[in-house]
Parts: sequence; C-alpha cells; structure tokens
Amino acid sequence: MIGALFSLAKPALHALDAETAHQLTIRGLSLMPISPAPVDDARLSMDVFGKHFPNPVGLAAGFDKQCEVPDQLLGLGFGFVELGGVVPKPQEGNPRPRVFRLTRDEAVINRFGLNSEGLDAARRRLANRRGRPGIVGVNIGANKDSTDRIADYALCIERLCGLADFLTINVSSPNTPGLRDLQGEAFLDDLLARSLDARDKADQGRRKTIVLLKIAPDISLDTLDAIVATALRRGIDGLTVSNTTIARPDSLKEKALASETGGLSGRPLFVPSTKLLAETFLRVERKIPLIGVGGVDSAEAAWAKIRAGASLVQLYSAMVYKGPGLIGDIKRGLLQTLENESTSLAQALGRDASAFAQGRL
Repeated sequence: MIGALFSLAKPALHALDAETAHQLTIRGLSLMPISPAPVDDARLSMDVFGKHFPNPVGLAAGFDKQCEVPDQLLGLGFGFVELGGVVPKPQEGNPRPRVFRLTRDEAVINRFGLNSEGLDAARRRLANRRGRPGIVGVNIGANKDSTDRIADYALCIERLCGLADFLTINVSSPNTPGLRDLQGEAFLDDLLARSLDARDKADQGRRKTIVLLKIAPDISLDTLDAIVATALRRGIDGLTVSNTTIARPDSLKEKALASETGGLSGRPLFVPSTKLLAETFLRVERKIPLIGVGGVDSAEAAWAKIRAGASLVQLYSAMVYKGPGLIGDIKRGLLQTLENESTSLAQALGRDASAFAQGRL
C-alpha cells in the first residue's frame, strides 16, 4: 500500500527541492499511526552485537536527523533504524540549498553539515519512546564550533546511553571541516578511549550500549590498517562501512550537479564502499561485526554487501528514488536467493570478501 502511495506522490515530491520534499516526508510519517512492524521470515533474522535483528535491512543515519519518527520507520519493515546525526548544541548546518538529486545516477549529494536540534531534543524524543519494541541507534557528531570535539562525542554517549540500542561515532562526514581528521591514528585512539570510557560509566547497572565507528570510503589501505588496529585494541563493538564520498566518478551523468560540494551517496557509491567493506572484513578477521552501507538499492546489492562481510546493511538514498516498497523487495529477494542457493545469511557472510577486495565485483 505505502509503495503505491509513493508512486503517486513521487512526481510531486521530486518537483520540489530535495530538502523540502524530505521535510514533507518526515511530516507525513509523523502523522501516521504507530503500527507493529511486519513479521519477518525467521531465515532473515541475525543475532549481532548480542541483539536479535528480525532482518538485516536497516535505515542509515541522515533520514531522521531529529529523531522524530523511529517507530513509524520500523513499521515500514526495517530491521533497525539509525537516527541523527545528533550533536550536543543545536546548530543550523550549512546554508541551503545543501542537498541535490542526481536523478540519472540515482545518487544524492548533500552538504547538510550536521544540522541538528541538539542533544536535549534528541533525548526528549527518545525518552518518550522508551519501552517500545524495535532496535534504534543514534549517529553522533561534534559541533562545528567545538573547541574539544572528542568531549562532544563523550557527552553525547554519556547522555544517550540507555535511550538507544547503539551509538555510532561519526568521524567520517565530509561536511564538517576537520572532522575526518579524527580518523587519524592518534586522534582516533583518544576519541575511542574517551568515548568508551563515557559509555562504561554511563552504563553502570544497565545493559551495555553498543558503540560503533563509521568510517569514510576515501581512505587509503594504510589508514584502514591503522583504524582497524586502533578499533580492535580499544574494544569498539563494530564498524560501519562507509559514509558518503567526496570522490566524483567519471561515470556520473549529472555533470553539472556533480560539481556541487558535499558527500555523494547512492548507486555510484556501491563499488568503492563494498570494496572497502571487503578490505575491512579481511582485516577484522571476524572479531567484530560490520554494517555495510553505500549504494544498497536492491536485493542483489544487499546480498553483495553480506558476501563482502556485512552482518547488517543500511540504505537511504535509494529510498529517494524507489520509495519504502524497496524494503520489502529487498527482503523478498534475499529470501529467494537463500532458497535458490540453499544457504543462510550466516553461511554467506564474507564468503566473497577476498574477491571483492581485489575489485572483482
């Protein structure tokens, strides 16, 4: 039903600028009654991070930035949703226009700059849904004008523990000046140490909050080596691979829009992000789980992410073009693949990582 409604609404939404269309979408979801998520086939379930995910298809951060509609999104059939990014103090982000549809490429460029209503607003909304079912995470960042960005992450973790199932440390957004510098080995070591210490202190007497690290696709393999080594040494719970890219592939058809600054997401990100995912899987040696993000727009793409080493996958940009019906399409396609190949998600996990790392995608 909702897929059919999107087909009717898509021409009108795409006639608007992308940010206004998105705001209307969030508003429409907020008016929907909260309904239980559809029951998934047990073959799609995954036990990851000590939690039971009903299916491996999640919503990536950036869609529900202000933590307004997590339960409505879960009701669409996602196995989990990630909200945010949330930063301590409210900030407007970059000037509009700051998001662009590359329609012929099925891609998006954004330079939002972590626009956020701030930590207090996020806490209030998350507290109001306490006790409801569904796995919900929050992507966290640092304020643009912060003099101690690591302290910003620690504060977000301290105040969101107990209100979210997982928290994702975002050091890979290309739209906050200097943020990606925190992926450097010395900075990252300090960041993870202080962040995990904040989690451990806040979680005393409660269930442990999962802390993940989200990395950029535009890193060298030497940098990846350092990130993985630091993450494993500090005891991070998992890695999310990857954020948007600052690269502009020659294959892009929307040449004029491709010149806009910001992070590129959608179909063109699939190959580089999946290759990096495979490289990461080979380095972590199954010691921690991975979430695969970037260009997931079909069951085939989701299946490739799993074979590259992702225990879970996330999507966002493809929803702009294919709507919420895509969630069910991916789940049905995965089930058909499992049946055709007489296998399971666990058995397929990482089986083609070596080939994908060598570029044989």
